[in-house]
Amino acid sequence: MSQELATRYPLVLVPGMLGFVRLLLYPYWYGIVAALRRGGATVIAVQVSPLNSSEVRGEQLLARIEAIRQETGAARVNLIGHSQGSLTARYAAAKRPDWVASVTSVAGPNHGSELADYLEKHYPATTAKGRLLSVALRLIAALMSLLETGYRGPRLPVDVPAAHQSLTSEGVALFNRQYPQGLPDTWGGQGAEEVDGVRYYSWSGTLQPGKTDRGRNLLDGTNRSCRLFARTFVREAGHCDGMVGRYSSHLGTVIGDEYPLDHFDIVNQSLGLVGKGAEPVRLFVEHARRLKAAGV
Repeated sequence: MSQELATRYPLVLVPGMLGFVRLLLYPYWYGIVAALRRGGATVIAVQVSPLNSSEVRGEQLLARIEAIRQETGAARVNLIGHSQGSLTARYAAAKRPDWVASVTSVAGPNHGSELADYLEKHYPATTAKGRLLSVALRLIAALMSLLETGYRGPRLPVDVPAAHQSLTSEGVALFNRQYPQGLPDTWGGQGAEEVDGVRYYSWSGTLQPGKTDRGRNLLDGTNRSCRLFARTFVREAGHCDGMVGRYSSHLGTVIGDEYPLDHFDIVNQSLGLVGKGAEPVRLFVEHARRLKAAGV
């Protein structure tokens, strides 16, 4: 087996909101785990609460990291988080930098999501519409829990209001005041590559007519959802992946922020149905090489 992607520390993949390890036979990180393992990397996809605050999810992740350290003998791990998973990973790294070698944010709402802001304004929790949305999310999470075949741990708590607030601009601003590691000093800039011995990276995509709405995305309903969600964006209108803005995603060393990938394409969902010319798996393979070269 090739060892070109054999990083010093295990790669731990952290899912976003309503995330999972595997639904029946369908993995969240479709094709990504297999590609990394073929290159010799130790890869572990973890599960945290699908709907909860980034802090609660972060504590769950810390417990999982402690177990991984014991299971593998590795002193530290490399965290790669998608969407809210990036905030979850940032929390864990801030709390235990001695356990974390790197944090990589993949389409992470590191300055909040304008979609979450829109929902907060138009579907407040105290209204009938807000309560209906909350019930729908709870039902989706319950159904996904029944279909989950990649996680066999204890039942994970669900808190829809906490999950939503954790993704709003206001909620993330509060989070950032407590856990600023890797954040840019200026909007659209890059953050420090290393803080407290932890290396920080990020990449993200944008909706690009003629690319992201072509190719296999013609068969992918999640791309149509992202195009609809993108209409809620004002500050980063035309510069988002449907759920997260281009500049809002910045953390540490910005590897790229304008790949032709919607919010689901970036982790090769659904079933690898991505836009024209998109290669999300390649980004993860290249990053494993990057981490290996950095000695982590």
